Amino acid sequence: MAGKVLVVMSSAKHLDLRDGKQYSTGFYLNEFAIPFRKLIEAGYTPVVANPNGDRPVMDAASNNAMFFGGDDALRAETLKYVEGLDILDHPKTLAEVAKEGISGYVGVFIPGGHAPVQDLSKDKNLGEILKAFHSTGKPTGILCHGPLVLLSTLADSEAFQQALADRTGAANSLAKDWPYAGYRLTVFSTGEEQYLENAGALGGFVRYYPTAALAEAGAHVDTVADWHSNVIVDRELITGQQPMSATEFGDVLLQKLGAA
Repeated sequence: MAGKVLVVMSSAKHLDLRDGKQYSTGFYLNEFAIPFRKLIEAGYTPVVANPNGDRPVMDAASNNAMFFGGDDALRAETLKYVEGLDILDHPKTLAEVAKEGISGYVGVFIPGGHAPVQDLSKDKNLGEILKAFHSTGKPTGILCHGPLVLLSTLADSEAFQQALADRTGAANSLAKDWPYAGYRLTVFSTGEEQYLENAGALGGFVRYYPTAALAEAGAHVDTVADWHSNVIVDRELITGQQPMSATEFGDVLLQKLGAA
């Protein structure tokens, strides 16, 4: 076997929006399934972990053929594949992984959807796990809204994100010693988020934009035209912009794991 890859997922079922509203969410089907299957086919052993050790839920909006190149048969087949994955029934908890350490893993993969913003971005166990992957230079692949989980490595991510939402200008002072300062990366773009907001898809407005949050923390955030594939590699970090990047992202993640 090619080694174990930690697959970190969210336990969240909603995202808190502005004005007390909520959006029902979860992982994005293609963002999880496409890279996950590539890992399996390449001989890697995935180990799924999330905060609560419960089965992750899927964002219903991601069950759409447009994320599979318009191929509805592929969408249906992928949904059936994911629904049949017993590995999702009993994930490890992130606390267990943090306690065990990451020496047994060759890399980590974190899919997107809005859910990781709700819990993973503030999860102190994940912060310790990511700092360990960072310090050992092991491939760290994160997709769409997923790169916001890098904020979990801050001393007080909750306060940082609250300052972003409050627009007090205090967030920058809370980003001291961020391990990913100076990294080039991508994330779900402001234009893409505003498209969802204005189309009514979220039923409200996000508390802050992902691009602004990561830039405020100290990253160099590069996005391309909305809904076009974009994958950026900087040192151990591989990031993809949105669902349309899932296939390219999966291929680049495998290249990095192979090279490592």
